[in-house]
Parts: sequence; C-alpha cells; structure tokens
Amino acid sequence: MEKVRAYIERYHMISAEDHIIAGISGGADSVCLLCVLLDIRDRLGISLTAVHVNHGLRGEAADHDETFVRELCGKYSVPLEVFRVDLESISKNRKQSHEECGRNIRREAFEKVCIKRKGTKIALAHHQNDNAETLLWNLARGTGLAGLGGIRPVNERYIRPLLCLSRDEIEDFLKKRGQGYCTDDTNNYTKYTRNKLRHLVIPVLEKEVNFQSVRHMNEVMEQLREVQDYMEQRTAEALREYVRTEGPPGYFLITKELREKEPDILCTMVIRKVMELAAGEMRDMGRVHIRGVLDLFQKQSGRSLDLPLFIRAVRTYEGVALYRKPESKAEVLPAVSGRAEESLHAAGDGSPAVCRLSGEAAVSPPGRKDACRAAHSPPEGENPVCQLQIPGETRIPDMGLTIRCVIFPKTMCFSMEEIPQKVYTKWFDYDIIKKAPCIRTRQGGDQITIDQAGHRQKLKSWFINEKIPAGERESIPCIASGSDILWILGHRMSSAYQVTGRTERILQIEVVKEEN
Repeated sequence: MEKVRAYIERYHMISAEDHIIAGISGGADSVCLLCVLLDIRDRLGISLTAVHVNHGLRGEAADHDETFVRELCGKYSVPLEVFRVDLESISKNRKQSHEECGRNIRREAFEKVCIKRKGTKIALAHHQNDNAETLLWNLARGTGLAGLGGIRPVNERYIRPLLCLSRDEIEDFLKKRGQGYCTDDTNNYTKYTRNKLRHLVIPVLEKEVNFQSVRHMNEVMEQLREVQDYMEQRTAEALREYVRTEGPPGYFLITKELREKEPDILCTMVIRKVMELAAGEMRDMGRVHIRGVLDLFQKQSGRSLDLPLFIRAVRTYEGVALYRKPESKAEVLPAVSGRAEESLHAAGDGSPAVCRLSGEAAVSPPGRKDACRAAHSPPEGENPVCQLQIPGETRIPDMGLTIRCVIFPKTMCFSMEEIPQKVYTKWFDYDIIKKAPCIRTRQGGDQITIDQAGHRQKLKSWFINEKIPAGERESIPCIASGSDILWILGHRMSSAYQVTGRTERILQIEVVKEEN
C-alpha cells in the first residue's frame, strides 16, 4: 500500500475533497483499486462512486460479477452505478471488435457518471502487466513515440494508481488482506490479441529471457514518456515559430524555414500537429501522409497532395499550406494509411503499372507477372476497365488513383481484430475471387452482396437506396470481379469476399489519390 501511496503522491493524482469515479469490474485489479481508494478516502476525505459495466456476453458469470460488485460496494457504503449493455449487438452496429467496443462503452459509462455525479477524477485499474502488453501490441502494429510510452499514470482527469504494481503484487496484496475477487474465464481465451500477449508472449520473456521483463519495460516506457513530453514542448515552440495562421479559418502555413533549420523528427511532429489542427482529428492519417507533406517542401510551388478528412496540402513559395476542402464526395478520394506501404511485393524494375481508362495501352515493365493489361475499348454502353496489378501497384492517371495490392497468408494466430478498419484499405479472401479484379465505374448487370446470408442487390438499386446523387454514380470507382462488385470505393465492400476463418490467403487493396 505504501508503494501505491508514494506513486499517487509522485504524480499528484488525488487531492483532498476529490470525487473519484472508479471502474470496478470485480476482477483482482479493480478490487485492489477499490481497496486503495477506500484507504485514501479515510485519510483525505475524498468521495467515491463506483461504475460497473455488464457487457451481457457471459450470461450467469457476468451476473455473478455484477452481484459481487454490488455486495462489495454495499459493504463499504460506496455508491454504485451499473450499466447493462448488449456488447455483441453494439459492436456489430459500430463495426468494432469486442475489445475495442468494450473499451469505448466503458469509457462512455465513466464519462456519463462523472458528469452526473460531478466527479473530478476517473480511476482505472491498469497495472504494469497491462502496460507491458500495450507496449508489445503497439510495437507489433507499428507506433510512434506516444505509443512507445505506453499508458500514462495521469491523462487529464484519468488516473491509474496501480501502474506501479505487477499483477503478482496485486494478487499478493488481496491474499494478505483476505479479500476475494472474481475471475473472468474469457481472460484466458487466446483468440483476443491482448490475451495472446498475456499468455503466450510475456510468460516466455519472464521465464526464458529475464524474470523482471515487465518491470524493465515499464521503466523504459517511463523514460520514453519523458522524451515525448520534451518533444511535445519543442513542437509547441516550433509551432509558434514556423506556423502561420493568417488567412481564412482553418488555413495553416508551415514556413520553409522549419525544413531548412530543424531536424526531421521535429519537422514530422510539427506536420502531424498541423494536420490534426486542420482536420480536427487524426483518424485515417498515417506516417505515409506525414512523409508526403514533408516531401512537398522539396517540390515546386503549386504541387499539392490530398489527405484524408478532406485536407489538402499545397506547396507555396513560402512553404506548405494545409487547409480543409469542401466535403464533396465527387471532389476527392482521400488517401489511406501507409500500414502496408513497405511490404508491397515489387517486381520488375519496381515501377508501377500504368493504366489509362481512355482507351490507351497500359504500360508495364517487361516480365512482370499479372501485369495490368491494356485498357480495352469496351463494348458500346460500357465503361473502360483496368485490370489490377496483383501483387503490385497500378496507377490510373485518368482517375488520379494508385491502387496497391498485397497478397499474404493468414497466420495461425490470426485474429479478426487485425482486419483494418480504414476507409480506403480493405482485406479480401483472395482464393474465392474467380475473375481477375479490375477497377472501373459501374456497368449494366453489376451486383453486390449486402449481407452474410448472401443476399445480392443490383448496384443501381444500392445507389438509389443509399441516396447517392445521380450525378455522382457514374464517377464512383469500383473494384470488380466480372459483374461482381468487390468494393465501392469510399462506401462499402461486398460481404461475399470478407476474410473468415476459412480464408487461406488475404488480398489487401489500398487506394491512394495524389494530385500533382
């Protein structure tokens, strides 16, 4: 307990008269958190409200956990707010994994109670093992400095008093105190990504590399958070020195002096911050977009780059300007994440296949397999077609698009949570695609599968049902296999080609638009 008290004081987590909203699941971690807060309540005179979320996934076991939490809070006179939700249904509606959706639902519940009860802090029960899992997860998926820092002890009003403890220390504390807790059997299911790290990776590190691996990872993350804080301070200084906001609202000019005087790491952090300020968020923004803006500094004035969220970057005489364009679907197809940019299967001389949909011959390096065939002159009444380079990269100048295709095997430890949720990156079951995929606009007879039951709908009817303006329908690009639509770019993909447990090879298609 003294270790936790010192940690709380070090990060100034709790002050006298705070009203703390605590997430209590009934597991060892959250029960330990409640015990710690009860001790502080008696010493500092703070007030507590507990929040329990029943996700409705585990039937009687979940109800047992809820009952346990009710009795525990009742024993210590802690007010309790219980939320009962249908996680299965909500995750499907939001198109999120159970893990992601569950986290979001819990956070929404904490925020709601915090407002209702006029809370000042929200306490969560993350510990050192959780932080180590977060670091490994971020490293495996790709991350920046912020991700390497793991979970912060204090993040605005969120506090995590147990980040100084390991899971073993928490269980030892409860054992000595004689305090019981609930055990969630789903924590042992290795179908979830975090559980894979918890049960298959970290134990190997502790047993076969160093038994203090978790503690060492937490020490490194603490140092990296200090580095991040310093770099964010430098970024704020550079924003004031090199970024101008004169002009229309939402217009940002990054002056060329930034690129000339500062190191790449600071330049990229400034660009990222400006992109976030211009768009209001960083969803669908990735390192490929930051590098694209950085490269504009070396190009001629007038060159531009379209980014996600309707942001455009333009090279000017003074530097690079970023601003938000009108949100017109017909005007722009945003670029996508660079997640697989470096894993493209290049062939020949590495240059992309080029296909013009105006009837000109496609250009492709000699010897390239599955090269983009000549864009043929289509039968009367049909639109031009360009077959995709798979694997490889296909440029379609007429549409201003680059299509990047990668084929890779589904691994034994594959989880559905790995499927990207990006608007312009999609995964398909490659082996069930019968005809070579191509990109084109709509043609007569096109159909798309709209659900897992295999129900199909004419593309024309789908456009009508989705209220797509008639003037836009002819210009919307589609990835097609014959008359079967795999993906209506910017809208939806077919349910028939989604990755499943039977999938052996995955086709990733990534779409990028760049204006020169």
